[in-house]
Amino acid sequence: MKKQTLLSASILAITLTLSGCQSAYYSAMEKVGVHKRDILIDRVEETKDSQEESQEEFQSALERLTTLINFDGGELQDAYNQLNDDYESSLAAANEVSSNINKVEDVAEALFDEWSDELEQYKSASLKRESSKKLAATQRQFSQLLRSMRSAESKMEPVLSSLQDNVLYLKHNLNAQAVAAIKGEFTNLKRDIQVLMNDMNKSIADSNKFIEQMNSVG
Repeated sequence: MKKQTLLSASILAITLTLSGCQSAYYSAMEKVGVHKRDILIDRVEETKDSQEESQEEFQSALERLTTLINFDGGELQDAYNQLNDDYESSLAAANEVSSNINKVEDVAEALFDEWSDELEQYKSASLKRESSKKLAATQRQFSQLLRSMRSAESKMEPVLSSLQDNVLYLKHNLNAQAVAAIKGEFTNLKRDIQVLMNDMNKSIADSNKFIEQMNSVG
């Protein structure tokens, strides 16, 4: 019976998530013992994982482009198809990162609102003061984490735009001249991808720090 109840609540939670009703989702999860704090930690983990996957996709696209600009014979159509696949994979990975960051921000806001409201339920002034300090410290660290995530996210757009430009140009100009033209853009793209990687590494490190802090609070 307990397993059936957990399954029913999980199905309800998934349905509510898909419908976009986050507050109802959080309520459903609390009924099975999963609180907003737990969801926040899970979502930060998921975002970190999606950033690492995104790094791999962008790196793969860079390596493919490196091979392409050193093209010395063969079928350009195949090279284009491979680069296009890398671009599509990078775009999907980037969208997943953005979606996960939005989910992190949503549950954090819900958690902090709940925590703040519950401060008024304390009868003990010292316990209320201690909880308020922990809330403020957690909010500060989360703000730093969110800034780090958003900063890395903002670096994805110029890289994606540059990759798309290269893919589109190749699509309509499958010849040696097209490859030569792309070489001129390569240095800037390589630099942008490195900046993106650095920002994502910082965000991933901040995520690990935040998760550690949240686990220590609990």
